This record gives sequence, C-alpha cells and structure tokens, in this order.
Amino acid sequence: MIASPFSRTRRALFAACALAFASLAHAAYPDRTITMVVPYAPGGAADALARVVAAKMATQLGATVIVDNRAGASGTIGAAFVAKAPADGYTVLYDATPYSINPHLFPHMPFAANALQPLSLVSLAPNVLVVKGDSSLKTVQDLIAKAKAQPGKVNFASGGSGTVQRMAAELFRQKLNLDLVHVPYKSGGPAITDVTGGQVDFMFGTVAATSGLIDAGKLHALAVSSEKRSPRLPKVPTVAETVIPGYEVYEWNGMFLPTGTPADVAAKLQKAVGDAMKDPDVRKRFTDLGAEPVGSTPAQFTDYLKKEDAKWAEVVRKGNIKLD
Repeated sequence: MIASPFSRTRRALFAACALAFASLAHAAYPDRTITMVVPYAPGGAADALARVVAAKMATQLGATVIVDNRAGASGTIGAAFVAKAPADGYTVLYDATPYSINPHLFPHMPFAANALQPLSLVSLAPNVLVVKGDSSLKTVQDLIAKAKAQPGKVNFASGGSGTVQRMAAELFRQKLNLDLVHVPYKSGGPAITDVTGGQVDFMFGTVAATSGLIDAGKLHALAVSSEKRSPRLPKVPTVAETVIPGYEVYEWNGMFLPTGTPADVAAKLQKAVGDAMKDPDVRKRFTDLGAEPVGSTPAQFTDYLKKEDAKWAEVVRKGNIKLD
C-alpha cells in the first residue's frame, strides 16, 4: 500500500515533535537529584574528595547532588550498580585506581568492560613510602639495603591485594628485584597503625592518611610515588629521583557514566567537573588532602585509563597476585 501524502506528513510531524520533546528533556537536565556513587566506605580519601566535588557540581548545575557510598569487593559493587543504572545522567560513578586493577584480579567482573564510559579524570594523589617514626631506616636506600641483606625478612603492609598501596609496593619490589613479604589488612587504617607501631616494616600510604602522622613524628617518610615531589611534603624525595627512574604510581580519582548517556547530558556533567577543578576553594581542599586537582575531557581520561590498565596488568601478572 502506498502511503498518502497526509500520512507521510503526519509521520514527519510526529517525528519532529518527538525530537523536540527529547531536546527539551535534555535541555532541562538536570531537573531532579543526581546520585554520585562512591564504591568505597565513608571517611576514605575518595569519599572525602567526592563530597567536595559533589557540593561544587550541585551549585554549578543548580541541582542536588548526593553521595551514595556502596562499598564492597574492591569497588566493584558500586561500579556495577552504576553500570546497570539508566543512562540518563542521574547516576554517576566516582571511582579510583582499583577500577583499573580489579579486572586483572577478579576472575569474573560483575559488569561488562564497556558498560561504563569515562567522563573526567578528577585528581591524582601520590602514595608515600613510610616507616615507623623512630626507625633506623632514614632513606629509601636504607630500606633497599636492608631488604637485600635480609631477603624474605622485610615486610610491607597494605589494605588488601587490589589496593594501590599493594600495587605501589609490588611495582617497587619488581623493579628492584627484592624479596619482600606482603602483609594484607582489611583496610588501610589498620595497616598504617601497625607500621606506626613497628609491627610491619613499611607501606605505601596515601598522603591524606599519613601526612598528619608524619608531621607528628609517628611515621617517617622515605619517598613519594609521584613524578614530582608533593606540595604537601616538599622535602620528601620521589622514588623516581632516588632509586627507580620513571617510577610513578597515583591514587587517581575519576568519574564515569553508564554507557549510552546522551552526549549533551555528558557534556554538561563534564563541564561541571572541569569548572569545579578550577575553583580556588576546591583546589585548596584537594591540595590540603594531598591530591592534585586535574579535570579532563572523556578522551583524555580514556587514554589515561588505557595506560593504567596496561601497567597494572603487567604488575599483577609478574607478581602472580591473587585476591586475599
């Protein structure tokens, strides 16, 4: 049957109206609460930084942005929740470095590799190689010398196999071909406590969690894992400048959306993140917590994630690392 001109016109008008309504819907975004899922427990570094970002984004977007902590399984529970959420811009993921480590540790991830689309790299924070405050180890060279003199006797703590703390130490061990013993804890807090007490020789901890103890003399910092020295700890040398050229490990934070989120909605969110990272108050809050505010395009973040994925895949393979 050949459609009449009237039928064709009616269909064309219907299609035009549908497009118009869709455009209006996106133009009105956001018109309700946005949920920022942090897949880690409250009180940690990622949670603290996410709340700073959420507050600033709420102001810029003119909408309420709430932080929803969905911790467990090294961040995969919260990430899976966002991956399966509607791709409408009202559920976003605020994740960290374990996002790049988990696929190489978990036999089966609870969401597809392409279920989330990168939105923006938010920040970079180094780890700090710390020992007990009154330790006889005063430099990173002292630690290496002790490890070589006592193979299999020097141990290091971490908050678990999938943490940056573990991976930073493992990369350090692999590059120097050291025989070290890993002592995993359920979280970074107890690990730091035992390093402070001398029950464990060293660990790579976050600047946020260790800097106060360093200032108080309860921990002694040997090196930081960033390419350049940390503004929070300017007198502490980098691993790269002392013993391993090119060594670089960061606790990165970044934001993701369910794949298929409309481009205009994603663009609004990305701009809000970028503007937040330029705000002087936000930058100071981040710096005080030992993090460098970044902000990026989705393409830049995607490129960064590819490098992180390749690095941690190699470290996990060479170290034969398994989940605790």
